Amino acid sequence: MRIALVGYGKMGRMIESVARSQGCEIGAIIDPVASEGAVTSRSVNAESLDGCDVVIDFTHPTVVCDHIVLYAQLGIPAVIGTTGWYDQLEQVRQAIEGTDCAIIYSGNYSLGVALFMQVVRQASQLFAKSGLYDPFLTEIHHNQKADSPSGTATMLAQRVLDAFPSKTHIEAETQHQKREESALHLASVRGGWVPGTHTVYFDSPQDTIELTHRARSREGFAVGAVRSAFWIADGRKGFFTLDDMLEDVYLSVERSE
Repeated sequence: MRIALVGYGKMGRMIESVARSQGCEIGAIIDPVASEGAVTSRSVNAESLDGCDVVIDFTHPTVVCDHIVLYAQLGIPAVIGTTGWYDQLEQVRQAIEGTDCAIIYSGNYSLGVALFMQVVRQASQLFAKSGLYDPFLTEIHHNQKADSPSGTATMLAQRVLDAFPSKTHIEAETQHQKREESALHLASVRGGWVPGTHTVYFDSPQDTIELTHRARSREGFAVGAVRSAFWIADGRKGFFTLDDMLEDVYLSVERSE
């Protein structure tokens, strides 16, 4: 499989290493600013993607929506790891409607995080039923992360929000006043070299329950992204999330057993 890497920062270089270790060929490395000699093009277009079987895109929220539309128009399967663009999700869906697209997107391609999402969903349902707990979330990332809150944190918050009828919206801004009762607060911290730490809290006057996922390195994200590239390029058509892949690869196998 010939992979085009769009975005050649730390994540892109880790994906390159994992992909090569799994026998993949890197057909293109596209980045507008990276200085490494491995970069084959500065812009994403039909010419720079020519001959590639699948794209893995870890770029920037300001450009990724245009990239997705182009991948769909060219009929090139794509793995989207860029976050910070989900507020434009429906516009992107409309823009690629009628194309022969094969897109999978996620704020985090770690299998451990995907399983953590399942745990948080079930836990949220239990704590919501009790009527005793107030939920909130924190996330910590390295000082070079371009967006805030993280895509993973937003996905986790949505799972909590779905379970608690008393919560109507996610509040990701610093609170300079009393927090609204209906707000689910999500706080972000940027500093150091932290690959990613996400914690969901369920707090009552009597106790606190914390569910935490700590990434040790970016390798888990890269492994998941490459695995997703194999999956999306295997003749699939449509607009998918990582949950769709997990349902197809893992949960369907579990049920058959």
